[in-house]
Amino acid sequence: MNNATKLGFIGLGVMGEPMCRNMIKACLGAMIVFDLSPDPIARLQADGAQIARSVGEIAQAADIIFLSLPGGPEVEKIVLADDGLLANGRADQIIVDMSTCPVAIARKVAHQLALKNIIFADAPVARTRQAAIDGALSIMVGSDDATYNRIHPILAATATDISHCGDVGSGQVVKLLNNMLLVQTVVALAEAITIGERAGVVREVLLDALSKGSADSFALRNHGRKAMLPGDFPVGAFGTDYAHKDISYALELAADCGVKSPAGELAKEMLKRTSEAGYGQEYFPVLMKLVEEPR
Repeated sequence: MNNATKLGFIGLGVMGEPMCRNMIKACLGAMIVFDLSPDPIARLQADGAQIARSVGEIAQAADIIFLSLPGGPEVEKIVLADDGLLANGRADQIIVDMSTCPVAIARKVAHQLALKNIIFADAPVARTRQAAIDGALSIMVGSDDATYNRIHPILAATATDISHCGDVGSGQVVKLLNNMLLVQTVVALAEAITIGERAGVVREVLLDALSKGSADSFALRNHGRKAMLPGDFPVGAFGTDYAHKDISYALELAADCGVKSPAGELAKEMLKRTSEAGYGQEYFPVLMKLVEEPR
């Protein structure tokens, strides 16, 4: 990667800020950033980032622009609005969306940008905020080979695992299925912990034993041990409302493919009930509280 390359980053939230910081630390090019919140902007400015006053300013300044936004509507707006990246961008620029959004939106945005010879890649991320801080994310990329090879060194500043999943949209396919499986597993863990405890097995003992057998999983070792055992469900992690959004996108994809997903629908309903119970902002394994409620 040429150090003369100008990088841009839009969306400096829970995941975006640490990802952007790791890119700055890797010294892969000057960084210009934009967000609606002043706090992460101030912190990243202290790390060496330049500050943009608008999306349009980033579009005019940067060669490769990264997005980390709440979801599909925000991605569509940032790219396609009258003052967005398409209107202000230029040929051969690359837009890399690290958000989680519907596959159809990724492909729609890519098509519109291509009309102006602007390149698009979807590169959603998996794992936790701590992984984002540590530069240890997993990233799933949908792009052509040349684009993947160009952005890989930058993504490597934020991730230990990067998978080229295919053409545009395929990164989102893999990410949505990843999150659907994760939520399904967390629901199953909540049920197993509650049943086991009421049957007389201490939850710590249960998870320790399960982790040594065929029930072991990333969700058990992380969501189970670090959140569900201590009952620690902080705001500012991957909240229930975000998890509900992602599994809704996954089920939309399933429907588009003509596949029914009863397990996915069950997990979505559990997240919906958890949000309605007032836990929309808390880390989504808080759904355990609803499983624990007396019947």
